[in-house]
Amino acid sequence: MTVLVDCQGLTKHFGHKAVLQQLDLQIHAGAPIALVGANGAGKTTLLSVLCGYIQPDQGRVQVLGHQAGSPALSGRLGALPQDAQFDPDFGLARQLHWLARLQGMSAAKSRQETERVLALVDLTAEAGSKVVQLSHGMRKRLAIAQALLGEPELVLLDEPTAGLDPLHAKALRDCIQQLSAHCTFVISSHNLFELEQLCGTVLMLEQGQIRQQVAQVSEAGVLRLQLCQENYQPLLPLLQQLPGLVSFLIVSKLQLELRYDAARVADFDVQLLQLLHQQDIDYRQLSRGPSLEQQLFQSGS
Repeated sequence: MTVLVDCQGLTKHFGHKAVLQQLDLQIHAGAPIALVGANGAGKTTLLSVLCGYIQPDQGRVQVLGHQAGSPALSGRLGALPQDAQFDPDFGLARQLHWLARLQGMSAAKSRQETERVLALVDLTAEAGSKVVQLSHGMRKRLAIAQALLGEPELVLLDEPTAGLDPLHAKALRDCIQQLSAHCTFVISSHNLFELEQLCGTVLMLEQGQIRQQVAQVSEAGVLRLQLCQENYQPLLPLLQQLPGLVSFLIVSKLQLELRYDAARVADFDVQLLQLLHQQDIDYRQLSRGPSLEQQLFQSGS
C-alpha cells in the first residue's frame, strides 16, 4: 500500500505551548481520511506542516516521498487552508489560470483545468466575476476549486464545508466521493455526520498526538434509524414483530438503534423500510453500525 504521508516524532511549539508532540503518523492511498479533535488540538497546525506552510521544530515529515514544502510536490499536493484568501479585484478564472500556470501547466492546459474545477464547484457562471463580488460560500467553493487544480494525488481540506449551504455541502461531498477513485483526501472537520458519510478512517488528534484511529466498517446486525418526528411510540410494538429483531435502543428523541440476527434475516433493512412505508412514517436516514460519535467518545467510557 502506497504511503503518502510519513511523520515521525513531529513536534511544533508556538511560544511555550507544544501544539504537536512527538507525533507519529502514516497515511496511505485510499478512501478519504478524517482528522478530528477539539479546538486547539493541532489539526490546522498538522495540515500546515504537511503543506510546508510552517516548519516543525523536530521530527521527520515526508509527503509523497519528498520533504514537506518541496517544489517537487507542486501539482501533486492540493490544499484548502482554513482561511484561504484571493485577490479581491481579479476574476475567478484569471486567478485559477494563474495558479495553474505556477504549477507548470501550459496556457491551454491551465484554461482547461480552470474550466474543469469551476464546474466541479458550480462556479462556471461566475468565472468572470471578481472575488470581491462573491458571497462567503462562493469564496469557499473557489478555494476548494484551487485545491483540485491539476488533479493532485493528495488533497488536504481544512473545514471544507464550513460556510456552505446544505445544497453545496452535499455537492462537495458527492464530488469528493467521485474524485476519491484517483485521489486521497484528508479532511479536517467538526462535522462528524459528514465525516461518517465520506471517510474510511478517522484519526483523532488530542494534545498534539494521534490518540485514536477508527476504521469505518459497517457492523453487521446493527441499524440506526433517524426519524423526522419524535412520536415513535406507535412504531415500537410493530418493530418487535419484525423477524430477526434482537433488541432496540432509544438513542435520542429522534434516533433508534436496532440489533438483529443478520445470519438469519439478511434483508432486515428492507423489511424495516417496508414497515415504515406501510405505516406512512417519514425518516431522515437509515445507516449501519454504531455512529462515529459513539465510536470516538464512548469506547473508553
